[in-house]
Amino acid sequence: MSKQYKELANCIRFLSIDAVQKANSGHPGMPMGMADVATVLFKDFLNFNPKNPSWVNRDRFVLSAGHGSMLLYSLLYLTGYKSVSLNDIKNFRQLDSICAGHPEYHPNTGIETTTGPLGQGISNAVGFAISEEILKKKFGKSKFDHKTYVLAGDGCLMEGISHEALSLAGHLKLKNLILLFDNNSISIDGPTSLAVSDNHEKRFKSYGWDYLKINGHNYKEIFKALKKAQKSKKPIAISCKTIIGYGSPNKSGKASSHGSPLGEDEIKLVKKKLNWSHDPFQIPKNLLDEWKKIGDKAGKKANRHEKKYKNINTKNEVFNSLVNSIEKTKNDFLKNPKSLATRKSSEMFLDIVSKLPNLIGGSADLAGSNNTKTKGHKIIKPGNFSGNYIHYGVREHGMCGIMNGIALHSDLIPYGGTFLIFSDYCKPSIRLAAMMKQRVIYVFTHDSIGLGEDGPTHQPIEQLTSLRSIPNLNVFRPADFIETFECWQLAIENKKTPSVIALTRQGLKPVRNKNSSKNESSSGAYEILRTGEDIKLTIISSGSETNLACDISHKLATESIYSKVVSMPCQELFDQQSKDYKSKILTETQLIVSIEASETNYWKKYTGNNGLNFGINDFGKSAPYKEIYDHFGLSVENITSKIKEKL
Repeated sequence: MSKQYKELANCIRFLSIDAVQKANSGHPGMPMGMADVATVLFKDFLNFNPKNPSWVNRDRFVLSAGHGSMLLYSLLYLTGYKSVSLNDIKNFRQLDSICAGHPEYHPNTGIETTTGPLGQGISNAVGFAISEEILKKKFGKSKFDHKTYVLAGDGCLMEGISHEALSLAGHLKLKNLILLFDNNSISIDGPTSLAVSDNHEKRFKSYGWDYLKINGHNYKEIFKALKKAQKSKKPIAISCKTIIGYGSPNKSGKASSHGSPLGEDEIKLVKKKLNWSHDPFQIPKNLLDEWKKIGDKAGKKANRHEKKYKNINTKNEVFNSLVNSIEKTKNDFLKNPKSLATRKSSEMFLDIVSKLPNLIGGSADLAGSNNTKTKGHKIIKPGNFSGNYIHYGVREHGMCGIMNGIALHSDLIPYGGTFLIFSDYCKPSIRLAAMMKQRVIYVFTHDSIGLGEDGPTHQPIEQLTSLRSIPNLNVFRPADFIETFECWQLAIENKKTPSVIALTRQGLKPVRNKNSSKNESSSGAYEILRTGEDIKLTIISSGSETNLACDISHKLATESIYSKVVSMPCQELFDQQSKDYKSKILTETQLIVSIEASETNYWKKYTGNNGLNFGINDFGKSAPYKEIYDHFGLSVENITSKIKEKL
C-alpha cells in the first residue's frame, strides 16, 4: 500500500516542482511536504465530484497556506477536474492561467476560495462549517452532512485572524471541521523558532478542539488520524509533522525550499532520491489512470448522493414576498416622520427581513449598538444551529473572514456589524470578498464624528475613502430612513458585489418626504432639493451631512442664491451610470460643493479643481457631536460664508 501511495504523492511533488521551475517563481516546499497527506485525503476520505464541482454536499477542501497552490492545482488536474489542464499547470503564474500564484476563487472549478493572505482560509473554513450545520438543521442530516478540511501552515497559525476563527469554531463545536496542520517548523526567514514558541496542542485544546499528532509522511498514521477525525465530536486539528521540500537532498527541511525554485541541478537529485525518471510535466499513464480512478470513484459516490438534492433549494425564496411589508413600513413612516438614526432605520428593515431563510446576521460584540439583532432573530449556539444570528465576539477580522466562507458555501447571505472605525480590522477580508464577487454585507455604524464623546479613536475619518477605493465594493451611506431601506434592498439584491452600509449613531431628520416607486438610491446619486430655477451651485452630500446640505441650500435661498442638493448614498453606483445621467447631476452649475464629515480628497473627482470640499482632514475630538461639527466648520454659518466668498 505504501508504495502505491508514495508513487501517487510523487505525481503531486513533481508537477509542483516542474511548474515552479518553469515559472521561475513559486513555493515548491509545501506541496512536496504535504503531498503524502493530500494523497490519503483525496484517495480515501474526501467526498467530491470532478464532473460536478459545485455539488452542494461535497466536502470542502480549503488551502489556507495558499502559497502552496501547486498542491491544489496538481490534485485538481490529477483527479480529473476539467477546470485545470496540464497546459494550465505548465503556465503556472502566467497571465490568464487558472493556476495563479495563489488560489483564486472560480465557481465550479474545485477552487473553493481565494487564499494567499495567511489565515484567511482558516476563517473561510469556519464559515463553511457553520453553513453546513445551518443547512443540516434546515434540510436534515440525510441531505447535508459533509466535512470541511483546511490545510494550514505555521504562518497561518501565527496570524491573528486564525486565533479569532479557531476560538469561535471551538465555542460553536463545529465537529465537521478538520484542520490539517503542516507542521514543518520552517518559515521564509528560517526556522519558526525565530519568532514563536507556541505549544500548539495546548492552544487548540484551550479552544475546545481535539488534537492529534502524526508523522506526515507515514501513510498508516495519516489514514488512522483521518479515520479518527471522522467521528470527532469537536473540531479537530491534525498536526502533520512534515519535512518541507521532502525528497530534496540539499534543500529539504530548509527555508531555501520555501519560496524559490529548486534549480535544475537539485531537481535531478530529487528525481534520483525519489526514483522518478520522467521528463518535466510527464505523469506515467499507470499513475495518471490511478488518479483518474480516484476522481471517478468519488464522482460515482457523489452521483448517488446527488439524487437526494433535486428538490433542495437553498436560495432566497421569500424576499419578493417581503417587498410589500417593506413598502408599507416606508409609507407608514412618512405619515408620521421623525428624526431617527439610520442604525435604527436599519434595525427596522432587518426586523422585516429576519424572516428570510438564507439571511444570517451577526455582530462583533456590538449587537445593541449596531442594531443588527431584532426580535425576529434567534441566536446560533454551540451545537444548536437552528438560529439565524451569530455572536462573533470581539473578533472583527475573524467575523469578516467567516462571512466570506458562509457566502461561498451556498446561497446564504451573511451580514455582520461593528463600528465603521473598526473596518480597518476587517479590510483584508472585505477586499477578498470583493475580489471573489461574494454577497457579503457589512453593517458599519457610528460612521462619523457624529458619534460624539467616544472621541478620535472611535471617529472614522479616512475609512470611507479607504473602503471606496476597493474595486467591486458598494459603499452605501444613506441620509435617512427611506434611503436606508433602499440601500439595504440593493445590498441584498446584488449577488456579485459585497456592500458596506455606513450608518449614524445620531438621529437624522428625513430628507425624503415621499416614497418613490423607483429605488432612487439605485442610481447612486439623485437630486432631492432645488430652491429655484436659476441655480448657481450644486451641493453634493451623503449620510448625515445631507441634512446639513439642505439647511445650507435653504439659507442661501433667503439671500437669492439658489442651488440644488444631490444626495449621493453610493458613489460606486453613480459612477456606473450613463454619461448623460452623470452630466445631468454634475454639470448644471460651474460651482460644485461637497459636504461629508470625512476625508475630503476623494470628493474632488466630482467637484473638480474649482469646487469646494467641506469635511475633516484631521482626527476628531471628544465632545457632544454638535460641538464637534461646529469645531470643524461643518455648520450652516461657516459653509454658507465660504460659498458666498467663492461665488
